[in-house]
Amino acid sequence: MGNSYAGQLKTTRFEEVLHNSIEASLRSNSLVPRPIFSQLYLEAEQQLSALEGGSRVDNEEEEEEGDGGLEQNCPPNPYQMHPPPEGCCTTDGFCQAGKDLRLVSISSEPIDVPVGFLLVGAKSPSLPDHLLVCAVDKRFLPDGNGHNALLGFSGNCVGCGKKGFCYFTEFSNHINLKLTTQPKKQKHLKYYLVRNAQGALTKGPLICWKGSEFRSRQASVGACSSSLFPPLDSSGPPAPFPGEPGPGTTPSAPLGAPQAGPAPDHSTLTAALGPAVFNGKDSPKHQPLVKNRLSAVPRPSALGILSNSGPPKKRHKGWSPESPSASDGGYPQGAGTRAKYESAGVTCMPQVGLVGPASVTFPVVASGEPVSVPDNLLKICKAKPVIFKGKYSSHGNFPYLCGNLNDVVVSPLLYTCYQNSQSISRAYEQYGASTIQPISEEMQLLLTVYYLVQLAADQVPLMEDLEQIFLRSWRESHLTEIRQYQQAPPQPFPPVPGTVAPVTSAQLPWLAGLAASSCNDSVHIIECTYSLAEGLSEMFRLLIEGKLAKTNYVVIICACRSTAIDSCIAVTGKYQARILSESLLTPAEYQKEVNYELVTGKVDSLGAFFSSLCPEGDIDILLDKFHQENQGLVSSSLTASSITKSVSLDVSGAPACTSYHLEPHRIRPFQLAVAQKLLSHVCSIADSSTQNLDLGSFEKVDFLICIPPSEVTYQQTLFHVWHSGVLLELGLEKEHVTRQRVEQYVLKLDAEAQTKFKSFLQNSFQNPHTLFVLIHDHAHWDLVSSAVHNLYSQSDPSVGLVDRLLNCKEVKEAPNIVTLHVTSFPYALQTQHTLVSPYNEIHWPASYSDGVDLYPENKKYFGLSEFIESTLSGHSLPLLRYDSSFEAMVTALGKRFPRLHSAVIRTFVLVQHYAAAMMAVSGLSQMKNYTSVETLEITQNLINSPKQCPCGHGLMVLLRVPCSPLAAVAYERLAHVRARLALEEHFEIILGNPASGITIGKHFLKQLKVWQNIEDAEWRPQTYLELEGLPCILIFSGMDPHGESLPRSLRYCDLRLINSSCLVRTALEQELGLAAYFVSSEAPLEKGARTEALESDGEKLSSTDNEDEELVTEGSMSEKRSPVKRERSRSHDSASSSLSSKASSSAPCGESSAGPSQGERARSPPPCGPSEEARAPGERQRLRAAGGPPSVISRHSPGLTPQPDPSLKSGQRGVQVSAPSASSSGSASSPALPAAGPLVLQASQCSMTKSCRQPPVVFLPKLVYDMVTSTDGSGLPKAASLLPSHSVMWASSFRPLLSKTMTSTEQSLYYRQWTVPRPGHMDYGNRAEGRVDGFHPRRLLLSGPPQIGKTGAYLQFLSILSRMLIRLTEVDVYDEEEININLREDSDWHYLQLSDPWPDLELFKKLPFDYIIHDPKYEDASLICSHHQSVKSEDRGTHRKPEDLYMRRQTARMRLSKFAAYNTYHHCEQCHQYMGFHPRYQLYESTLHAFAFSYSMLGEEIQLHFIIPKSKEHHFVFSQPGGQLESMRLPLVTDKSHEYIKSPTFTPTTGRHEHGLFNLYHAMDGASHLHVLVVKEYEMAIYKKYWPNHIMLVLPSIFNSAGVGAAHFLIKELSYHNLELERNRQEELGIKPQDIWPFIVISDDSCVMWNVVDIDGGGERSREFSWSERNVSLKHIMQHIEASPNITHYALIGMRKWSSKTGSREVREPFSRCHVHDFIVLNVDLTQNVQYNQNRFMCDDVDFNLRVHSAGLLLCRFNRFSVMKKQIAVGGHRSFHITSKVSDSPMAVVPAQYICAPDSKHTFLAAPAQLLLEKFLQHHSHRFFPLSLKNPGHPVLSVDCYLNLGSQISVCYVSSRPHSLNISCSDFVFSGLLLYLCDSFVGASFLKKFHFLKGATLCVICQDRNSLRQTVVRLELEDEWQFRLRDEFQTANAKEDRPLFFLTGRHI
Repeated sequence: MGNSYAGQLKTTRFEEVLHNSIEASLRSNSLVPRPIFSQLYLEAEQQLSALEGGSRVDNEEEEEEGDGGLEQNCPPNPYQMHPPPEGCCTTDGFCQAGKDLRLVSISSEPIDVPVGFLLVGAKSPSLPDHLLVCAVDKRFLPDGNGHNALLGFSGNCVGCGKKGFCYFTEFSNHINLKLTTQPKKQKHLKYYLVRNAQGALTKGPLICWKGSEFRSRQASVGACSSSLFPPLDSSGPPAPFPGEPGPGTTPSAPLGAPQAGPAPDHSTLTAALGPAVFNGKDSPKHQPLVKNRLSAVPRPSALGILSNSGPPKKRHKGWSPESPSASDGGYPQGAGTRAKYESAGVTCMPQVGLVGPASVTFPVVASGEPVSVPDNLLKICKAKPVIFKGKYSSHGNFPYLCGNLNDVVVSPLLYTCYQNSQSISRAYEQYGASTIQPISEEMQLLLTVYYLVQLAADQVPLMEDLEQIFLRSWRESHLTEIRQYQQAPPQPFPPVPGTVAPVTSAQLPWLAGLAASSCNDSVHIIECTYSLAEGLSEMFRLLIEGKLAKTNYVVIICACRSTAIDSCIAVTGKYQARILSESLLTPAEYQKEVNYELVTGKVDSLGAFFSSLCPEGDIDILLDKFHQENQGLVSSSLTASSITKSVSLDVSGAPACTSYHLEPHRIRPFQLAVAQKLLSHVCSIADSSTQNLDLGSFEKVDFLICIPPSEVTYQQTLFHVWHSGVLLELGLEKEHVTRQRVEQYVLKLDAEAQTKFKSFLQNSFQNPHTLFVLIHDHAHWDLVSSAVHNLYSQSDPSVGLVDRLLNCKEVKEAPNIVTLHVTSFPYALQTQHTLVSPYNEIHWPASYSDGVDLYPENKKYFGLSEFIESTLSGHSLPLLRYDSSFEAMVTALGKRFPRLHSAVIRTFVLVQHYAAAMMAVSGLSQMKNYTSVETLEITQNLINSPKQCPCGHGLMVLLRVPCSPLAAVAYERLAHVRARLALEEHFEIILGNPASGITIGKHFLKQLKVWQNIEDAEWRPQTYLELEGLPCILIFSGMDPHGESLPRSLRYCDLRLINSSCLVRTALEQELGLAAYFVSSEAPLEKGARTEALESDGEKLSSTDNEDEELVTEGSMSEKRSPVKRERSRSHDSASSSLSSKASSSAPCGESSAGPSQGERARSPPPCGPSEEARAPGERQRLRAAGGPPSVISRHSPGLTPQPDPSLKSGQRGVQVSAPSASSSGSASSPALPAAGPLVLQASQCSMTKSCRQPPVVFLPKLVYDMVTSTDGSGLPKAASLLPSHSVMWASSFRPLLSKTMTSTEQSLYYRQWTVPRPGHMDYGNRAEGRVDGFHPRRLLLSGPPQIGKTGAYLQFLSILSRMLIRLTEVDVYDEEEININLREDSDWHYLQLSDPWPDLELFKKLPFDYIIHDPKYEDASLICSHHQSVKSEDRGTHRKPEDLYMRRQTARMRLSKFAAYNTYHHCEQCHQYMGFHPRYQLYESTLHAFAFSYSMLGEEIQLHFIIPKSKEHHFVFSQPGGQLESMRLPLVTDKSHEYIKSPTFTPTTGRHEHGLFNLYHAMDGASHLHVLVVKEYEMAIYKKYWPNHIMLVLPSIFNSAGVGAAHFLIKELSYHNLELERNRQEELGIKPQDIWPFIVISDDSCVMWNVVDIDGGGERSREFSWSERNVSLKHIMQHIEASPNITHYALIGMRKWSSKTGSREVREPFSRCHVHDFIVLNVDLTQNVQYNQNRFMCDDVDFNLRVHSAGLLLCRFNRFSVMKKQIAVGGHRSFHITSKVSDSPMAVVPAQYICAPDSKHTFLAAPAQLLLEKFLQHHSHRFFPLSLKNPGHPVLSVDCYLNLGSQISVCYVSSRPHSLNISCSDFVFSGLLLYLCDSFVGASFLKKFHFLKGATLCVICQDRNSLRQTVVRLELEDEWQFRLRDEFQTANAKEDRPLFFLTGRHI
């Protein structure tokens, strides 16, 4: 295209411009019309605007999307809108006919679109969040280039169907746009609308109106001169310049301001869009802003820092309301003169700025002629000059260029940088600091000159550096004000700062010249008097004349006017210009460029040049000659010996090399720690009150791992999943998992991914009780928004795939999917718009904290910071290096071939070096001068290493060639040279391509099989890890590594070809991550001179090694971090060599030739292995070297075969001679000797042995090396301050530097504050900046250094998550068999009707009562004797210590059924309402009701309180609504309804507000029931908080320290009182008193599940009795019991306690008349006169059972029902702790101290007297009843009460009540008598009925000493019992605590 049309007019264009100009001048306040003709140098405009970095924005379309936001200081001309017709609709979003036009409303409705019309979205200023749908004739819309739109308008209303609107003004009125400015279609019609896959109408691409598009110019390479780029190739999201602050660019637009069009070709396009690449050395890679139609405009920062978030518009149209400057109110007064800069990379005609509030902006076209670019510029200069636009005044404009435009590149980046730095002070305006001025334009330019002057000849300027310089300068000049505003509160009128003498524009050229005078002309200043055009012309003239040969930078300053300066900076240095121009290419363009050069044969000249370098004239001739000479020798002597040796050894079956060892899979402590952190984060999501994750509802775990489309990574992940055993552990697969089954769980994100993902979603939908973990590994890859894909759906289907799948609505909304992003480089997911909450980030922990090794391991990670540390002074052996001779040759060739991309040149040079090195090592010694020392060293070691091992193990060289076509070229060339040199069997060359698997030759395949003991004939290596020990060059291609792990035999990582111009932090760390390693730390590593300074200096480049909780200096393995220190042998030689080889100069091959660490390297595992790190084959064993420096580093090699052979242990290693210093190694060793055996001092040593001792050596381009090893002001490597990722941009140039002391968490917060996603980023649309609701609740991010073992960690996480879920669905229930079974009565005491569902009353009455306690919890309780037992003392022994009763009780783990009772941790949809978490019920909406009744025994009225939630008031009767509580409603005996449970349930509880099982919703199967919690007064508030929807019965405060007896007593008394009230109330309704339901349930708070036994008996007494037990609901059991015939005749009904050991004997008879416990149904009517003892703490249920029986009432136990009791470790009776009342020390008090003599000095205890009594008797009653010990034939007689006297004493219970049922005591002679608080029923005559042994003992217990004496007298005890004064005791209570008193005596 060139510039051939410059100067010609094009009529349509002319009319357009004329029309627009007239319209503009009519509306303008100014009388000066806008020049027309100067706009019309036709395509001059197109090309030049492209040159300027985008396209000019025309007068009309330049308004941003601001929808009419106004700048405060420049009101627009008001536009008078016609009033709407009477009666029409004026609602926003509706047309005047009242029809809804909003896209959200009508997206799914069918819309009739006439032929030739398109649906477009219009933006209304009053509805910023909506698009209005319109149908517009497409002739009036622009084509893809932004041209050819007819003037005028034709459209229809899609709402009411009205057609034929011919004026946009008329149409805008009809659709109620309500504009305050002239309606213009270009401004308000924003988007095309398209139908998505579901047929819904969605927002599509922007409409690119003319002037806002990018206009293409002739490509510098013809290949893509004007073709459209396919959108987003693999390069990732399109992005506006990465290095620039967002708000500094245009105001926000959803996908960018309306601009688009054909993408310009590479160099210019990127000039427009490029990142802040002022500095090639660190210029970040960047994506083009626009690909096809997508234009991206950066999102404004949420921080409101930049004032110029957009250029001033022609009529002072304001910024968009979203951009900071709108809200912050215009610019500071004096800074108003600012031209519009290239918004989002779109060059526009710079418009005049504001000179004050009233001034008017109008466009001025550049005056003067265009500057002509000379034709032969590139040929003469050897590089394309890059011209950065600097400052140009509001009156001037950047000159047009014409002529040979292909040979220059123009970029707006510097201009943008200047603009952004001008707005620095805005950050301080919040302090009221309006007087702080930004840095002046003159000062900016002067600082730029200073910066350029100090750059070295091999350095490239970096935009970030410049921003920091401006920031520092500004801060220093305003330090006092800044401090003042940071410390003081904002003041309305801050003091005026002291003025600093500013640099004036007149002084500027002189000062700049002065600054440049010292730099030997590397910076040349051109001062021009009139315009920049003359300066540019002068520069071109000097270039052509060769006068700028030594000049790298030309600064052109035009200071013609006193008010402002114009300037630009041209980079003319060949090195700098090449790097900068290439850095403006996106990765996709870079690949395209290289492809083009290869396809068109442009590289042939380069190949020809290389061939001619050979001394013989042509390398290929020399190779052929060598080939013919050596043809006879099949295997050159070079490695023949090693190969034959290894073969012979294999044959003998005893391989001699023991270094080769595949380590079995295992989890490292680090991985376990990370897995546990992941689990705790998931639990915290579940525990939060947001109900986002209900872990309790999941029964199992399933997962899907999504990985990038790399075949090797895919196989590697399959391998890890397979070998981790996770599938078996999760129960997803049975035994013998096949590889095909594993493939279901790993998803390669390629074209086929969608189908597999859909089935995953479907699976998750169908299994709501399975928790699905969606793991997105390598999550920094492909963050392209799916919106981008929608625009270009016909192109690559994988574009935006991650967003389409992982961020789809189904995944986001599914309550059972948790998404886990896993990455080593999380920066792109840490922006202002991220979906991941900062609380859901998990960082890999640091291994050291304050010098403590947190996770002791035998391996230490060796990552980026350790590599950097190896380059510091004091380390003699740097592991990071660059190759200066290679760089020099590349630079020289760059000048010779200026039109070739440097990647092509670098690749050809490197391949040439490798070829020459191979020839030199093979004997053509003349070739060693044609390679570099470094390449020669690599090649020598590669070829010679197999010789040093009896099995032929060698080392791997990784040659990284990002560009696939170049990789193919390199592969072919190296393979050709290898073949000609007959080296095919010495080392393999492997082309590693992400899209394909690994191919290796048969010979090497056979070797690998032998080494790995593989029999399978079909086996092929599928991962790089399986290439362990194979001597090979791996040519690793692909723009980004995708997480492939490399084997530990990797020794050299050659990264000299990485795209050094595209530097962003992620890309850089990703490449260096290939070399990450694990170093075995077992032997102490030596270290070279290492300064103490380094200690604190751990390089913290990567956030990854560091963790928030463990604040630690990370990175370097400084002494405080790790015992692992690397030794550098002083000779600069391989660290592995233990001799500082003096002999090395004679060592021709092997390691010896060289340098630094070539040595040994054990490679670290894949970033994704379950054991990524667990790969290290036996490092330990390898250490036994003869004195070698043991820094053992091991590259893990996970058991690559399914059964790794642990028998292969590593043996002794010899010591190898190493070379002289790195610098001299090449020349010192003579590489050409084809030695038959290597020169070693001891037995030859396998390179595998050495490889465990040192990480690989990494070769970098010089530019990258400088970037990584230099540090910035914060002490961090320069690379850390780069833009973090291509897909994000800085929110502001006013940002602090990352700090060296930042933890990973702090780095994350830094990026979250200072970066925003580009429009192509998938998070771009997530606008909730930093607001909690912007985060997705079930999304986590795990970050950790590359190759450290993240895959192993997350697979381990899945395992422990699964275990936890299973544990959550299980409970420990008591599982103890019944006790004292052998003491049961004979068969005639049994209930014989086995099949009865209910007891037959008459039969049941005939059964005797079984006094014996069978409940296992009373194993240590006293046995109760009855007359028909003969008990032997052996039958009862103490099974365990009483204190251990709780701890040692047997439990079984049971899976919760759907009928379980739950504690407060259970949440599910069904019981939300039951629990009170329901929107209808306000939390805690309950009322407190007092309820009083009198009870004669207490002698006072009892005041109880009910807390009744609103939702439960229907269970009660009130005197009036909200009035006095009268009673609790009771049903009728005759009710047969199955809808509810008749019996109210009371649950006494203490200390178990969280753990008590009070949620009976599922247990009752949803049936209506009345449940009352009985709580102590002091616990009321906490129970109410946890159980807001439960009825509480609050005990009076006097019972705060009482035991369970008090609760039981009050429940029963209250229930009887309520029964009376209900009888009275319902009697008035005509209901008989006996018809009111008299039963209540008293249930323990630990009853968890209920079971029923199903009997299958073949007859009444048949032998074929079989039964099974199943879980049923409590509703089922209660309704069965409540339906029993004659139920009101039973006083107590209970059930068995469940036990797995229950035998048929226990369940054979359906009912028993015996003790009931734990869950009882109590008839309060029959038991009216039998009370619970309110003083009791223990055994109160046994005591009550005995009272009920002795009162002649029936107790029935349903044996075929059982209750499971959960073991709850907190609360209950264990909440009573007995401690001393005086001392503060919580010393344990033993039971013997619980009683004392009255009036003694004994320490009093803080505990209720009754509790002390019961505990003492339980443990020490033998002191009172010595004769009773182990004497069941002579029990203790206990009157009216049962107290536990310990397991070795039996008791006999009798009741003193008249007519009570007692056992016949005539046969018994008692060994003791216990009288406990006896009442008047016990008389002297009653006691005289019983017989006692001589010497039997008596114990009388009373409330006080007085009643004790009275009792002795009343009962005439002194007649038969002898008392002594010393036999009186009391409980160890103080007087105020009312101790109990005892008197003991002996029977006379």
